[in-house]
Amino acid sequence: MMDRTILELMLRSIGLPPEEIRIAMPRMVAAAQAHYVGHGPRTLRHRVCPGARATLTALRAGGVPLGLVTGNLSRIGWRKLAHAGLTSFFRFGAFAEQAEDRAGLVRRALDLARRQGWLSARTRVWHVGDHENDILAARANGVGSIAVATGVSPARDLAELRPDRLLRNLHEFRLELLQS
Repeated sequence: MMDRTILELMLRSIGLPPEEIRIAMPRMVAAAQAHYVGHGPRTLRHRVCPGARATLTALRAGGVPLGLVTGNLSRIGWRKLAHAGLTSFFRFGAFAEQAEDRAGLVRRALDLARRQGWLSARTRVWHVGDHENDILAARANGVGSIAVATGVSPARDLAELRPDRLLRNLHEFRLELLQS
């Protein structure tokens, strides 16, 4: 789920009506981000998926521009990347407060990458994720999907949606996967 959705569900669970949730959401988003930045974990290096650093290094060495698409709010997402030691791999990001769903985030990331000149009309784009929503978001935006079974979704659930590529983990990643 995206962070804004989690906040909305929390507010609904205490009986707040939709209009009050809409009004409260900007303050909730700001408070959640400030709290995480001030009180979140100091390191997340132990939480980096096996093979992620090697995959990101290979992509960067191959000249692939990388953008982060995450359901986290922006300050939380960048802080998590920093504490995982991965910030330097990403040029930009699309975050929970910037779209209603993951497909909207992928669309936002694509628009930004095109405006910045990182993608041409012929550039093959891939969305890598570990959840069914990532596969659906890739499909909704006409980009390739690489599903990695390292998250909460098991490989069989990911396979049911027929991603373009399905990896058990990022150790299986090779640059050649992006070519075919």
